[in-house]
Amino acid sequence: MKTALISVYNKEGIVSFAKELVALDFNILASGGTAKELTSAGIKVTDVASLVGGGAILGHRVVTLSREVHAGLLARNIKEDREELEKLKIPFIDLVCVDLYPLQEEIAKWSQGTLTPALSQREREEGRNAVIEKTDIGGPTMLRSAAKGGRIVVCDPDDRKAVISWLKSGETDKGKFISALAAKAEAIVADYCLVSARYHSAGKYEGMVVREILTCKYGENAYQAPAGLYGEQTIIHDPLSLTEFKVMAGTAPSYNNLADVDRLLQTITHIAAGFDVNGNTLSALRASPPKGESSATVPMIAVGVKHGNPCGAAVTDEPLEAIKKMLEGDLRAIFGGLVMVNFPVDEKLAEVLLTHKMDKGRRLLDGIIAPSFTSGAIDLLKRKGDKCRFMVNPALLTLSKNSLDQHRRFRYVRGGFLSQPNYSFIADLQKAEIVGDKKINKNQKTDLVLAWAIGSTSNSNTVTIVKDGMLLGNGVGQQDRVGCCQLAIKRATDAGHKIKDAVAYSDSFFPFVDGVQTLADADIKAIFATSGSVRDGEVKEFCVKNNISLIMLPDFEARGFFGH
Repeated sequence: MKTALISVYNKEGIVSFAKELVALDFNILASGGTAKELTSAGIKVTDVASLVGGGAILGHRVVTLSREVHAGLLARNIKEDREELEKLKIPFIDLVCVDLYPLQEEIAKWSQGTLTPALSQREREEGRNAVIEKTDIGGPTMLRSAAKGGRIVVCDPDDRKAVISWLKSGETDKGKFISALAAKAEAIVADYCLVSARYHSAGKYEGMVVREILTCKYGENAYQAPAGLYGEQTIIHDPLSLTEFKVMAGTAPSYNNLADVDRLLQTITHIAAGFDVNGNTLSALRASPPKGESSATVPMIAVGVKHGNPCGAAVTDEPLEAIKKMLEGDLRAIFGGLVMVNFPVDEKLAEVLLTHKMDKGRRLLDGIIAPSFTSGAIDLLKRKGDKCRFMVNPALLTLSKNSLDQHRRFRYVRGGFLSQPNYSFIADLQKAEIVGDKKINKNQKTDLVLAWAIGSTSNSNTVTIVKDGMLLGNGVGQQDRVGCCQLAIKRATDAGHKIKDAVAYSDSFFPFVDGVQTLADADIKAIFATSGSVRDGEVKEFCVKNNISLIMLPDFEARGFFGH
């Protein structure tokens, strides 16, 4: 008979798994609470304590950390090792089912986050003691011994059914199957240790353990292969994680597509958060949105990107109008771009995406991301060779100020990586200083919120021009503020837009008056920027003289540099 060692913190489903093993002629070894759980269910169990010659010691801190357990896991399946185990009366352990103490959850309880107040000294000490108690040593050690010993390692409850099926089917591809389980066990232990290191070092040790979710044909260029999307497993479920987007039709997204989707998410969630905080000023609001949709403060949003930066974006109270305005932002640039919306796409909207303002032929898009599609919409939008990707995520329906990504961001640099908190600032216009006697009207407020959300999620330096809830020109990635203004104006005029009475957003302060002068010459009537320049006084004076509303928040808290 074979032997299985079971020691789990979460007992859910463990009885049925053990019964399946017994039916397959396994003897069951178990420890502590697991042994009690299985025994009470009528399963014959040998307590690990009897194997190691005594019960748990040091307040249950030491149970499975014994040479007998690890000899049973590390012994090679050869005559000499088998005979030695037999002399020592130690069973050869064939299968280990172990989960770990919930360390991440315990650390989360005692960690200061963006919404968590600072802990007192007493609370920090209490938290440290609680974290120590939830730090598993025996579990990770058994998993690693089992992995090294080539045993069947079950560390994920989702794998239990697969293991039973594999055992029943004759253990096909045994080496490959066991290696896959061992790799998962090593990854889980590595992540567990990283969580502990991060906590005890107060962030001086950092990193992530991820698994491949999707393989891309190549990276940004054809010679950069292989490439892929890797996902991190966290205790806090993020419904807008890229791993939660499902490809409904079309080829698998490319590396560049996925990078664009991530940037689209930054922009659309900032737009939603901006309106959630500042209120929806559009004329026709839904008094009570359908169940499961965003609140009335979040409008219909459509965003189109090319190379990560929005080339079209619009907010309205009606999906059809949102798509039209988004496309009209830059009809030339959107060709071959990606589009993301926070409303379902049907045949009528698909037709607009394809043909609006097209003199002939169909508009080509690389991808469309929405909460859902009708089958008819997908049929209409399909491209030859399935080159248009259709990705869905129902969470796009319920965007709000809580939809912003709160995880730390990482960026590879040679020899390591940079890390920083995410871009989670939300501009609140009620807290802004408005220079001059002129007050901003409702339409300008809508435009300013939209311009801020677009500009603060575009490559810095950026100046963004918006009018009537629609992006006119996005002057991104320039090396000086005047250049941003000139590029934004050029993109708007090249697209055929009239800039008069539009608003502009600058992702930082104006170091000189020349940038504001450039916008004033284009008839911009409201500018949202940060304060902090030594020449703020000159900029303010110019705006007052030229009847321009200047809305300002301190640069230290409101600067919108992104993708530097």
